[in-house]
Amino acid sequence: MEKVRPVLVLSVPFADTDRAILTVVFHSTALRGSPFEVKVEVSFLKDGAFIAQSIATYPTTRAIRRLGVLQHPQFSAVEAAVFKWLGKSS
Repeated sequence: MEKVRPVLVLSVPFADTDRAILTVVFHSTALRGSPFEVKVEVSFLKDGAFIAQSIATYPTTRAIRRLGVLQHPQFSAVEAAVFKWLGKSS
């Protein structure tokens, strides 16, 4: 059985004609000091960071439950780090 990990969903809502998938950024408590680690302090996560290098796409059936919602500046910081990792400007 795989370990359950918290993630940040980056996907937009999808239509019936779209695939039922979510693109996510993983959260980790094992940090390395990388500029692609975005620390976010929220009550529903342990101390750690979202890892912009750890993005993946999964079927919605893999999503278990919503833990909480990030504030807009927190979400934007993770989004900017992902864009930087992908070589794009935000």
